[in-house]
Amino acid sequence: MFDVNKIRKDFPILNRTVNGKPLVYFDNGATAQKPKAVIDTLTHYYEHQNSNIHRGVHTLSREITIAYEAARNTIQAHINAQHPHEIIFTKGTTESTNMVAYCFGKINISEGDEIIITQMEHHSNIVPWQLLCEEKKAVLKYIPINQAGELILEELPKLITSKTKLVAFTHISNTLGTINPIKEITKTVRSLSQAAVLIDGAQAVPHVKPDVRDIDCDFYAFSGHKLFGPTGVGILYAKESWLNKFPPYQSGGGTIKTVTLEKTEFADSPLKFEAGTPHIAGGVGLAAAIDYVNNIGMDNIHQYEDNLLQYATKKLNEIEGVVIYGNAKSKASVIAFNVSNIHPFDIGTLLDKYGIAIRSGHHCTQPLHQFYNIPGTVRASFAFYNTIEEIDLFIEALKKSILLLS
Repeated sequence: MFDVNKIRKDFPILNRTVNGKPLVYFDNGATAQKPKAVIDTLTHYYEHQNSNIHRGVHTLSREITIAYEAARNTIQAHINAQHPHEIIFTKGTTESTNMVAYCFGKINISEGDEIIITQMEHHSNIVPWQLLCEEKKAVLKYIPINQAGELILEELPKLITSKTKLVAFTHISNTLGTINPIKEITKTVRSLSQAAVLIDGAQAVPHVKPDVRDIDCDFYAFSGHKLFGPTGVGILYAKESWLNKFPPYQSGGGTIKTVTLEKTEFADSPLKFEAGTPHIAGGVGLAAAIDYVNNIGMDNIHQYEDNLLQYATKKLNEIEGVVIYGNAKSKASVIAFNVSNIHPFDIGTLLDKYGIAIRSGHHCTQPLHQFYNIPGTVRASFAFYNTIEEIDLFIEALKKSILLLS
């Protein structure tokens, strides 16, 4: 049974007040809150296991090395990767994407080659490809979107040519909540080209459980902090065939087999791509977060959050002047909206006075907002620890804010 009141007790921060009001946290798209199980895992590491991994023969080092590699195995199982060495620990989705851009660009992008992304991408899945295309004199193309915030997928076959080397796209839009048909897109790419496929899963992993082998993507990137885990840790899944060909992204301690004054021989994946001391606590903390959500059940989470989304959408549509951006048929629990001529920042500032945390701005998707010809939006993003009662508080506070700002 899904018991939201029981779940809320696992998140200490939900007990606090903001401006004398109970905290209503609707900024989960920016970062999610952490359950006690994750917090306790971090504390246990620093109090009982703090040591470096892979290099020591003493007890603490051996213990945390085993725990860290067990965390890698947990992540491998969660996304159904074939091998644990296909799981690379990074700082987050941004670094994961930049790693692929650097390594892939080194071996597989030449002048005139093409990369395809979409009009709804987060800047982290736009800027690295822009820079790579500028450096290599390659061509960057975009899959357009419609007014509902869905990809116009019939345009994809027209964009793919013999020079297409990579197609990169988001699993779930961080602004619109659109859930893209990633398996269908990947299948289309495979049928028309030899291009690699990268998926930005940052916004997806809190809501759904990706199966990278079923999707058949080459790369899948996500961050720990959006999956109820620590900040500063993320994952790049990459097929073994690519990792065997990629040069190191960074070099130094931990990446090598042998070093002489003349030459360095690099270790195999994943060590080849994990230079220096990693965020060890973050790695084991992320595994604890994955265990936590799997214990609740990702299907249960998705169903509950969909109920929140439908309820909040209905309530917002009842308010005069509210315009919701993104009405895809398949959508996660994210709502971006504006109110008449009121600036999103003004809405966000007043909602905070009522203890309600939302996000206002362009959400690192400026090209998407340019498509709608707006400077920004108010974004409410829900997690499985949010409630219908909190949505009611949000709606009442929004109505009061509109009255004050009109």
